[in-house]
Amino acid sequence: MPLLLLAAAAAACLLVSPPAARAHHAFAAEFDAKQPIDLKGKITKARWVNPHSWLYFDVTGPDGTVTNWGVEFGAPNSLSNKGLKKSDLKVGDEVHVRGYRSKNGQPFGYSVFVTLADGRTIQTGGAQDAPTAATAETARQ
Repeated sequence: MPLLLLAAAAAACLLVSPPAARAHHAFAAEFDAKQPIDLKGKITKARWVNPHSWLYFDVTGPDGTVTNWGVEFGAPNSLSNKGLKKSDLKVGDEVHVRGYRSKNGQPFGYSVFVTLADGRTIQTGGAQDAPTAATAETARQ
C-alpha cells in the first residue's frame, strides 16, 4: 500500500508541474550550432518567463520583407544577474542578436548575445551544451 501511495503522489506531482518544466530541452535538441545568426531588428515583444525568456523582433530582409524572429534567452534571474532587466527590452527599440538558428528552419533561434539600443552587449544564453561565448564571437566576424 505505501508503494502505491508513493506512485500516486509522484504522478500527481507530474500532472501539476508547469508545462515548461516538463518540456525543458538541451540546446542541441532544438538549435543548430552550425547555423549562426547575426540579426538586427526592432523589438515587438519580450516574454520574461521561466525557464527561458524570449525576445521577438522584426528583421527587414534585403528585399524589404519583414520577418518576426523569436530568440530564446536564459532564465530571468540569470539575465538580471548579467545586468539585463525586462524594462531594457522596449517595444520599438533596435537590437542586435547573435546566436544560433533553430533546427526546424523557422525564424527562431537561441540568443548568445544581445546588443541593446543604448550600446550595451549582454550575454543572454548560457545553455550547458551551447557553443561557447568565444565561438559565438567568432561566428559574428
